[in-house]
Amino acid sequence: MKSLAQALYRERSIDAARALVLRHEIEDFNSDYCAVLDAGRVESWPHFFAEDGIYRVTARENAELGLPVGLVYAQGRNMMHDRAVAIASTQMFAPRYNLHLVANTRVTSEAASGEIAAQANFLLLQTLVEGPSTIHMAGTYYDRFVRVDGALLLKERQAIYDTTIIANDLVYPL
Repeated sequence: MKSLAQALYRERSIDAARALVLRHEIEDFNSDYCAVLDAGRVESWPHFFAEDGIYRVTARENAELGLPVGLVYAQGRNMMHDRAVAIASTQMFAPRYNLHLVANTRVTSEAASGEIAAQANFLLLQTLVEGPSTIHMAGTYYDRFVRVDGALLLKERQAIYDTTIIANDLVYPL
């Protein structure tokens, strides 16, 4: 009888050594991505995406039912830029600190074109300036990466969140 780990490994269509190299690169990418967001530099966030990249935040229930409706949808770096500028210039919410944690990165495939499919779990902690830290959002990133001029960029990031009831102040990117 095969273990769950063996079954999951067989789901991958990539050599284990290559997956390890790519996982390390993606973990570095996600560390930089989170550092920018946690520092409040939301205007830099679109630069992590390819020009035609897609960013989507969707409830697990919708994702499992194949429903495309998401909480947030941005197609193209220009749309992400507009969202980032709006967030940065219209802060109509209480000051807060965000802390993104990303773990359990899995590289599931690398296409001949160089596109990489990966997933990682995320946790977003939020601390209001005058309040306690809380878990704001938890879920899984389902990513497709491409290389542009040698740099790894997101072609698509779909953040599937597990939380059934979400705060009405989901403003910052996950």
